[in-house]
Amino acid sequence: MSFLERIEERPGAAELRAASYRMLGLKRGATCVDVACGAGHAVAELAKKGLKVTGVDADPDAIEAARERAPGAMFHVAHSDELPLEDESMDGYRALRLFHLLEDSAPTVAEAYRVLRPGGRIVLGGQDYGFVLIDSSDQDLTDVIRLGLESRTVSPRATRTLRDVLLDTGFTDVEVAVHTEVVTDYEQMAPQLKSAAEAAVDKALITREDAAGWLREQAGRGRRDRFLAVLPTLLVGGQR
Repeated sequence: MSFLERIEERPGAAELRAASYRMLGLKRGATCVDVACGAGHAVAELAKKGLKVTGVDADPDAIEAARERAPGAMFHVAHSDELPLEDESMDGYRALRLFHLLEDSAPTVAEAYRVLRPGGRIVLGGQDYGFVLIDSSDQDLTDVIRLGLESRTVSPRATRTLRDVLLDTGFTDVEVAVHTEVVTDYEQMAPQLKSAAEAAVDKALITREDAAGWLREQAGRGRRDRFLAVLPTLLVGGQR
């Protein structure tokens, strides 16, 4: 849960959530489900906008934290491809930071289509790990280490396929927007950098010496205020 809290409270997260709300375009009184709601940041914010919000997450601990953050909302512990909601019961559907965890996005999007009313809006999104940029004096090595990070995710490039999945499911007026987070604070990214390097070693993509040297370089960049990472998030919206 501390990880989920950090993700939603890091710089740029509130702006990303706000961008997803604008893409949803729902009016006060509309019903909306937030799937993979995590600790409930979006549920609470949407409820404050006057929406009737339901949060869904497969993690009971996440739902417990979300209930504390948004006590007036409805919550369910459930998987994204089997929602405990009636057919055509929602005006809006939102799911971010989910699809990199799924082997196949299609069942989840089909379930979204089922619960949305005709004319309802959907917004999906998340990071595409293939687009992550980290500055380095050895960019080839950095690209290999990024592959190590991808190896620890079920579907690291799933987000780029969501436009196709929405269209194939029957959604219309599909649009894609890119929200880009620029990180110059090394400490903010240090745990992910270490995880990426360790994964690349585990996959025999690089040696342990390569990983140690790369991590030293990134730490040095941080001390000299030369660290740079660019993290694009794709938002894909459509209409039922």
